[in-house]
Parts: sequence; C-alpha cells; structure tokens
Amino acid sequence: MSDSQVDRQRIYWVGNLSIFMIGLGFAVRANIAPNLQTEIYDKIDLANSASMVGEALGFTFAGFALTLLCGSALVDLIGMKRMLLLSAIGYVAGALGLLAATVTPVGGGAELLVLCSLLLTGLGWGAVEAASNPMVATLYPEEKTHRLNVLHAWWPAGIVVGGLLGVAITYLELPWELNMLALMAPALVLAWMVWRATFPVTERVAVGISYGDMFGELLRRPLFWVFWACMFLTAASELAPGQWVNISLSNVVGMQGILLLVYVSGLMFVMRQFAGSIVKRISSVGLMFLSCSLAGIGLYMLSIATAPGPALVAATVWGIGVCYMWPTMLAIVSERFPRGGAMAMGLMGFAGGMSIQFVLPQMGSMFDSAKAEAAGGIEKLATLNPEAMAEVVRYASVVSFQSVAIVPLLLLPVFGIIWACDRARGGYKADAIGEPSV
Repeated sequence: MSDSQVDRQRIYWVGNLSIFMIGLGFAVRANIAPNLQTEIYDKIDLANSASMVGEALGFTFAGFALTLLCGSALVDLIGMKRMLLLSAIGYVAGALGLLAATVTPVGGGAELLVLCSLLLTGLGWGAVEAASNPMVATLYPEEKTHRLNVLHAWWPAGIVVGGLLGVAITYLELPWELNMLALMAPALVLAWMVWRATFPVTERVAVGISYGDMFGELLRRPLFWVFWACMFLTAASELAPGQWVNISLSNVVGMQGILLLVYVSGLMFVMRQFAGSIVKRISSVGLMFLSCSLAGIGLYMLSIATAPGPALVAATVWGIGVCYMWPTMLAIVSERFPRGGAMAMGLMGFAGGMSIQFVLPQMGSMFDSAKAEAAGGIEKLATLNPEAMAEVVRYASVVSFQSVAIVPLLLLPVFGIIWACDRARGGYKADAIGEPSV
C-alpha cells in the first residue's frame, strides 16, 4: 500500500471520528433536554418551558448553520486541519459552559450560559461539516454518495453511544452532568488526531477552479436552489423529531424516548453502509423520493404510538425514511454541481441548520399550547397530578409530531418530477468537475 493510500485512510478515519463526535453531541443534547427543562426552564417559566428548551436547542442549529455558511467559503483558505481543530475547541468549550450553568443560580445568568454553550457546540458541529464533507468528496470523487453515507453512518453511531451512556447515567442515578464529560472525550481525541495529520486541498482547488467560477456555478444553476429549498424540509423531517423525541415520548410509551433514538440510530448506522448499492438501482433522487414517503408515514405512526411495541414499529419506519436524507442530499449537489465545491455543500448544511432553528421552537410552542389546552388552561397545568400530566403530555406529543409529519410529504412531487426527468434522459450521471455544467 502506498503512502498516499495510507494517508487517505487515516484522514478518512479522522472524518469518521469528527462525525461520531457531533452525533454523540446530538444524543447528549437529547439526554439533557429534560433536565434543562425541569431544573432551569420550569423554574423560570413553567407554562412556556418547552418552548424555551426548543429555542435553546435551536441555538445549536443556528451556530451550526452560521459556521457552515462562513466556514464553507473559508475552508479552502484556512484548510481542513484548522477547521477541524476549531470544531474540537467548540465542543470542549460548550461542554464546560454547560457544566458551569448547572452551578449558576437559576435565572438570566444560567439561561445565558446554556444558550452560549449550545451555540459553541453548534459552531463546532458546523466546522465538522464544513471540513469533512468536501474532504470525503475529494478523497473519493468516483463514489461520493456511497462514501458520504458511510461517513455519516458515524453520526448515528455517536447517537447510539451517547444515548446509551445517558440511559446508563439515568439508570444508575448518577449526576446528569456526566453527559457533558462524555461530550468532551471524543473532542480531545479528535484534536490530537487532527494535529498529527496532513490534509489534502479540496476537489475544487485541486483542479484550479476559481472562487468566481464556484459562485457562478451556483448562481446560474436554478436546480441547485431547488435542492437547497428541499434541504430545509428534509432536515426538519430528520433532525427536529430526533432532538425532540426524549421530551415528548418518555411519558407516553412507557420507555425512555432516548432509547427509540438509539434504536433508530443503530438502524441508520447499518443501512447507510449499503447506500451505494441502492443508488445504483434507483438513483439518488429516487432514494430521496422513497425516503420522504417513509418518513411522513413513520412520523404520523410515531405521533399515535402509546406503547413500546407500536412506538418501535413507528420508529423503524421513520428511521428507514430519514436514514439517507442528509448525506444523500449532500452527495446530490456534489455530483450535479461539482464546480460549486465546498460552498455548495456548505449552503446545503446551512439550509438544514436554519430549518431546525425554526422548527424546534415551533414544536415547543405547539407542545406548550397543546398542554395548556388539554389541561384546561395554563393556571391548571401546574396543579395536575402525575397521571393527569402524563395524559396531557401524550396529547401534546400527538399534536407536535403530526404537524411535522406533513413536511416530508410536501417533497414528493419535487423529487418525483426530477426523478422522472432523469429517467427520461436515460438516467442520471454525475457531472465531471473539470467541465462546465450545462
């Protein structure tokens, strides 16, 4: 094996670890969301605490989106190495900030610390996506869809590990703050691995495409902006329910909601390994059509599940539906608009992050409104016994999940038309980066 092959494999594993880290962070936020609500936000404003948690979690996605928007344009200038080091710093600083918030008196100071800490982890998350996605597209230009799906299989792997750690911490009645220490561990390992590695330049830079040509590729291709708009809805279908599942389902199906997220993530880890084989048969756009159909059905089933068995079936359908969404959308734009470089992939991630920034607070608002409605008013909400509160939460869960279930179904006509057009032209083939797209 040549030195270049050894380097490529080592760098690829750096990318895998970086995606594992952000997946673990996703699980940690799901783990601690109920604790943040009960220990901080319930004490600040009981009637609107779910909305406040949603807004706080949304800060993570805002940081993620902003880093992608800026970082994707800068990664060619500052390099993948510095971008990944910044991601590790963001996660360590964010975890330390959350720990500080737990010992700060409840009030504006603690709330500000939570928001800033979640923003820092979001910035770290965005830095990972800004560097790792174009890195893998550069390393494996002939199999982008497959390799990006395998790379992003480490996202659910991180969720499985983080979710199970959270369950163990709860079961053993250990301090929930230990979740933040678990978040720092992979960040420190990543920083060490990145510091010792040498990284390639991006695919765009390697073939000499200028910044002007990169922006021109995106501005003159309307289809890119169609996919960009679709990314708002595919991300909302996958990430918002996943971040919300522990809050909304723990008191409904008789099991910790995080366990459903762990199960779905394990399913996603396995299924993403086979993305290349599926795409060869139905194309990447065909895969998105199938994914959106199953995601809508799964979300509706999840909203009406009232026991572990039906919840498991619903989570399976939803998990299969959302499994390929994020990496396949990235692969589609990288293959169809390769001259758009890291900026094209970054804009897609920006759309996904901003989508969740708006969707999570809306889910929280719907949840709070439904709670008040089921309780007979905000004043009565604080007086409910545990059994009555569980019924109120069940009703609120149905409302919030059913509202999101319509989102992936809206994309079926879009992907269906593009898929049909590709088939009419004899099937889609990836564009060559060295040739201007038409």
